[in-house]
Formats: sequence, structure tokens, C-alpha cells
Amino acid sequence: MLYIGGMGRSGSTLVERILGATPGVCGLGEVAQIWQRLGRDDVCSCGRLLSACDFWSAVGAEAFGGWHTVDLDRMSEQQSRLEALRMQPRLAGSRLPPELRAVIQRHAEHYARIYRAASAVSGSEVIVDSSKFSGLAFCLRWLPDLDLRVVHLVRDPRGVAFSFAKRVKQPPRDGCDEMPRLAPARSAMYWAVQNSAFGLMAWSCRRTAGRGADGPAPVRLCRLRYEDFVADPAAGLRTLADFAGVQPSAVELSDLDAGRVRLDLSHSVAGNPMRFVAGDIRLRADEAWRTGLVPRQRFAVTAICAPWLARYGYLGSGRPAARAVAGAQPAPR
Repeated sequence: MLYIGGMGRSGSTLVERILGATPGVCGLGEVAQIWQRLGRDDVCSCGRLLSACDFWSAVGAEAFGGWHTVDLDRMSEQQSRLEALRMQPRLAGSRLPPELRAVIQRHAEHYARIYRAASAVSGSEVIVDSSKFSGLAFCLRWLPDLDLRVVHLVRDPRGVAFSFAKRVKQPPRDGCDEMPRLAPARSAMYWAVQNSAFGLMAWSCRRTAGRGADGPAPVRLCRLRYEDFVADPAAGLRTLADFAGVQPSAVELSDLDAGRVRLDLSHSVAGNPMRFVAGDIRLRADEAWRTGLVPRQRFAVTAICAPWLARYGYLGSGRPAARAVAGAQPAPR
């Protein structure tokens, strides 16, 4: 199971859609939002309401005997409590009190049942969850029988800040008619926290390796910059496919080398409006922030995120090396 983690507006929907176009891979979108989305009966990316979507109906039947058997309000409440930022230092440890470990595992098992059911319904070996939230990833690593592989997706925080400041329309039935907005300084703080959390996970995986049955399961991690992926999507797909354990076809790679990709309708439960796009699209880096982010906003974001800008190679002009995918190396385990 491949989990895409990081900050919102970092290109996770694009990466998930391209991965999902690979044979043997099924992208589910942001599964962390499924309890709220089912409760509101929001729209699937196929265009149908979740209650009328054949795919999600089949997944619910396979996983739980039907979504009606799941207490959605309770799952949302547990999510707020167990996946919260304050829980993550405890979940990063090598041991949990037996009672808390049992609670975390029961909670995470609901997601694992969705992943297994989606694999059975789609016939795909690899399931991609682009939830991004570090809290869910920390919970999932306490499941002993889940082959969890985490892609830490990073984007320049100035691009993220500019994206969060824009008004982005989405289908009114998709919860609301506009995606959430954040002031640049606030999005920069969230960016630093989210990326630090996945740094903590990498450190925790090194520290807890081989700690026995009572500890968290081993997790493989890799880091990928959005800018590198868009600069050379074919190389990026090869790297991610190899990390996930699948083989992309020569046809897909040739299309990506030409800077385009064909996307079919998917069954993404949540994500940005690109999840509804189908057909041929051209791939290009979104660097509108370079002229759209006013100097004081750019300075604030740079000042807040300076240590991470250096760590991820965004200092100076902020322009990534052309066609570099070196950012997608396995993180230390």
C-alpha cells in the first residue's frame, strides 16, 4: 500500500492520478476524508454520488458488509483524537501501552479493510492513498500485516502558500463550492509542521527497526519533490513504480517523456478538482507564485521555512535542477 504524505497543494492528486493510470495500481484519493464524505454523500470523481458509485458501494460491501454498518460519526471522532498532531510523538515511539496500541490498531484496521477491499474490487496489487496527513500514516504503521510504503512529497512552500491563497472552485456537491484558503504565513507554518512530521517518521523508522512484535511495523519511505517530478515525469514514475513494486509500461513512459498523460475517470473519494479531469493533459510546473506572491508574503514564507528550504534544496532561486529526480531517494529507515 502506497501512502502519499506531505502538505496540501503539493501535487499529490497529480502524482496519484499518474500512478493510478499504471496497470496494477488503483488510486483512491484522500481516504482520510472518507468518513465525512460518506456522511455528506459527496461526489466521487467518477461524477456519481458516493452512495450511487458502483466502485465505492462494492468496496463498502467487501470491507464491512455495507457502509451502513460503519458508525461514521464515531470514526470521525476517533480520527480527530487518534490522528491528531499531539499524538504523533507517542506513535513515533518503539512501544505503546497495550490498551492504546489496541485502540490504534482497531482504528487503523478500518482503513486497511478499505485498502484490501479496493484491491479486491479493482483487481490491483497496489493501492494509493493520497491523504497526506501524517497522523494517519503514524497510525497505519502500527498494523503488523500492512505493507506500508510512504512517499514524502515536498513542494516549495512559496508555491504552496500561493496556491492556498487563491480561490479555487470545486463542484458544489463536493462539500463546498471552494477549496479551503490560508494566509501565506499560516500555510508556511502548517507546511513546516507537516514536513517535520514525516521527518520524525523517518527518524522513528531508523530508531525502531527490528524492535519486535510489540513495536511498529517496518515502513519504507522515499522523498520526492513535486518540481522534480514535473520536470521529468517519466523518471519520476519509474522511481515511484519501482518503490511501489510495479512496472510501468513503455507506452505510458513515452507519453510522459512527451510531457503529456492520458487520464481515465477514476474513483477518487477526495482531493483537489483535478481528480475530476479525464482525457489528455499536458504536464507543466505551476510556478505562478514567482510573480503572484507579493514580496512581503514571499519574505514571510521564506523566513518561516528557511531550515527546510535548505534541507530540501530550495535555497537561492528556488528553481530545481532540470530533470532531476534525485529527491526521490529512499529516506533513511
